[in-house]
Amino acid sequence: MLTWTALTAETTPQWADLTNLLAKVDDTDEYYDAEDLAEELEEHGFDAAQDSWAVWDGEVMVAFGQLRVSLQLTADGEARADLTGGVHPDWRGRGIGTALLARMEPRALAVARERHPGAPLLMRASGGKEGSDARPLLTDAGYAPARWFTDMARPLPGPAVAAVPDPRIRPFGDDVSEATRLAHNEAFAGHWGSTARTREAWDEMVSARSFRAADSRVLVDDGVVLAYVLCGQWVERELYISLVGTRPEARGQGLGRAALVTTVADAAASGRYDVVDLSVDSDNPTGAGGLYASAGFRPVRTVATFTKRVATT
Repeated sequence: MLTWTALTAETTPQWADLTNLLAKVDDTDEYYDAEDLAEELEEHGFDAAQDSWAVWDGEVMVAFGQLRVSLQLTADGEARADLTGGVHPDWRGRGIGTALLARMEPRALAVARERHPGAPLLMRASGGKEGSDARPLLTDAGYAPARWFTDMARPLPGPAVAAVPDPRIRPFGDDVSEATRLAHNEAFAGHWGSTARTREAWDEMVSARSFRAADSRVLVDDGVVLAYVLCGQWVERELYISLVGTRPEARGQGLGRAALVTTVADAAASGRYDVVDLSVDSDNPTGAGGLYASAGFRPVRTVATFTKRVATT
């Protein structure tokens, strides 16, 4: 008989084992250590006791789920709920994924009503690659593909990319953290599904074990962050570019590309990494996909985000 519990700090080793297995089986490349997952349980606005689920066969975790409801509304005035999780490949087809959704969706609706009274709710979940087991599950639950994201990678050092040195580009530091948060919120204000990062959420991100301040770059002019590239690391010798942005008023000057190319060049020179990767919205309104391609990044996989809209009143 299966047992249901919440995710806890004590169960992060089993959670990491399952997550890393799914990264291989489903080709997500989303690998996490137990320490990284433990940090997720402490995120601002996330109640692990009510917003997480673990399914057990004895002492083996066979499925998990997490729910996050945005603290801010999207640019479209919607509350956003991100439903994540997975089922062990040996346990698929037994209704566990459906049972997870049946627990996550009512909780998402309740939290959205509390945080954003009257606002419609956009529920999002990854449909993975074409042919994934998640897609028919989500389709049966009323979700439909809404957006596609392309994972891209670049070997290091790889081919040289020409760039004009800009003395305004410097490593990320605590002294520019708040300025970078404000720049990010402006840069992503019109992006699909994006919400403004609160100071609490931002501070959690830049203090996380995985964040790599020394490898992140910001372009600062007279105290204002105009462009930024923020990085993290979850896999040995693999640098992940988590966020790239340019303030709207600074676009069209090549500042984002300069920050990106500098980040790549410095990561290569450090000798700590063999590859750098990132993910881009295939419909990114700023043409970021072309920017990354010009810097030597090539597509690795494309995954779909499925959504379902629900009225909260």
